[in-house]
Amino acid sequence: MTLTFVSRIDGNQIRCLIGSDRPLAAPTLCFSLMAAPKVISGGTLVRRVAGYAEVALPDLVPGAEHEVVLEHAHKEFGPRNRAWLPLGAYLRVGKDCLPLPPGNDLGLRANDGPPAPALSSDRLPLVPQPTDWRPSGGTLEFAALALAPGLEGVSDLALRLGLAPLVAVGGVALSVSQDAGLGPEGYCLTISSTGLTVVVGGAVGLHYAGITLLTLRETCGGRLPCGTITDKPRFGYRGQHLDCARHFFGVDFILRLLDLMALLKLNRFHWHFADDEAFRLEVDTQPLLWQRTGFRGEGELVPGVFGGGIRAGGSYSKADVAKVVERAKALQIEVLPEIEVPAHSHAMVKAVPGLRDPGDNGEEVSVQGYLDNIVNPAVPATWDLLVPLAKEVAGLFPLGILHLGADEAPHGAWGGSPAVAALKAREGLETSDDVQGWMLAKLAAELGASGIRVAAWEEAAKGCQGGIGNGALLFSWTGQGPGIEAARRGHDVVMCPAQHAYFDLAHSPDPDDWGAAWAGFVPLEKTVAWDPIPKGAEDIAPRIAGVEACFWGEFTTEDGQAEGMIAPRILGIATKGWEPAGHTDGAGLRALAGVYALLFDRIRWKRYRGA
Repeated sequence: MTLTFVSRIDGNQIRCLIGSDRPLAAPTLCFSLMAAPKVISGGTLVRRVAGYAEVALPDLVPGAEHEVVLEHAHKEFGPRNRAWLPLGAYLRVGKDCLPLPPGNDLGLRANDGPPAPALSSDRLPLVPQPTDWRPSGGTLEFAALALAPGLEGVSDLALRLGLAPLVAVGGVALSVSQDAGLGPEGYCLTISSTGLTVVVGGAVGLHYAGITLLTLRETCGGRLPCGTITDKPRFGYRGQHLDCARHFFGVDFILRLLDLMALLKLNRFHWHFADDEAFRLEVDTQPLLWQRTGFRGEGELVPGVFGGGIRAGGSYSKADVAKVVERAKALQIEVLPEIEVPAHSHAMVKAVPGLRDPGDNGEEVSVQGYLDNIVNPAVPATWDLLVPLAKEVAGLFPLGILHLGADEAPHGAWGGSPAVAALKAREGLETSDDVQGWMLAKLAAELGASGIRVAAWEEAAKGCQGGIGNGALLFSWTGQGPGIEAARRGHDVVMCPAQHAYFDLAHSPDPDDWGAAWAGFVPLEKTVAWDPIPKGAEDIAPRIAGVEACFWGEFTTEDGQAEGMIAPRILGIATKGWEPAGHTDGAGLRALAGVYALLFDRIRWKRYRGA
């Protein structure tokens, strides 16, 4: 049997043409959009879960294509590019499920953009740029080090990336000494025509000096410019987030991402493995979570939302976690896990009985279109699940911090719950923000008593009682304003404003591009067109822990599709996390991206090639 499926954007509408070389009686078209769809013509909507839909079609006749016209139910979700077309489409005919070919080429297209400008002579071909570079003239021929005690992680990294060994017979000697005044991550590397010397603040500083040597060897063609590099990071938290709930990224991809992060001196991996669509960590406290939600699609608890198709997914075993943590440790990276409550919990609510108030007659709808994606803090089952679960998850990761989520609670959450109404009366709460703040503070206090610090998205600061409290680390994502406010209220803050640091956003407004658009478009230059400590808010500097880039997986159906969304924009977040304010502008970053293009190709990491 041969099936055809072509979809295209027509204004705010999506037109789909479906064909078959055999007659098909009463098929049902199953697919997913970015947000809740509605059917304009060509079929009848019979089921919808968030962006997933099932549309009953008339009989298909060979040789006659059938057209289905769709729109997003909310006008603000009008399609902006190819990524907004149907994903994971298939036909259900009786008991059979027939995959449809992709309606368009999934992922980025490799069209070369304009040539990168030349790197200015005062810059090293290195991201992030060092704090200070004093050239002395001349070069050092450098292929490898004679010995590298303390640089085993960098040496192993070079081999995994397919680069030449960092240590070899006949290599250059590296003289190492220590000066605690440089700080734990700082180093001072002197390159002369006769050898290498480095002064480090500690083991991490030596590691970063090794990363610098490895990178310059590759970007300078084995001839290192002589001079002195004095270097240390601006921020202690330099992160990359990965959404493994919407798309299940294999462990091998995660390990490769850690390697890429290490090459750019990033030191925090934010592992987002739980959301509305799945809970992917294989925990002992509540095995139903991952057993019932690890896969989504036909016949599963969660249907094929966000391109799940007939069946897609997986879960991470404790052995997988150990492998990720071990690799991260060798690269001086810590792993931050996230469990995501009270909202973004559709999978959790579906998998575990009792997390909703049976008397709740509310009709709150999440921004993604879910009707039941929030757990109820006024029912005992919620606490029976969350406290042991949170402690188990946190215990798997040496960082000692657990991210609780807390973003995007539906408007009017718990408004129809008698149990929450009683909770409000008892605790002096009025709004849903108050309830969420109370819940998060209670959970944070429970975890704090066990030595676990909590983190959360910016919304966790809301509530009449001051929100989450308990020394929580907050992540400011809708912009920098909430982060400034939280910092002034005493929270440590990680800045990750979507307008600059969300790598699932499209690079450009070109309809042939790929990605989300709700916070605008993020070309490479925009990743550095901001300051984590904005002008006029210098008072918050002691509270800004660092920066993070986020990659959300709504548009991802294969691991490799993320690569060109992340690179080269990851250069920007590395720059903002390490360099002093204003050290590198957009033009300078574009020039550095041109230098790194060859390195990305050499390590076999796909990159965006457009403008």
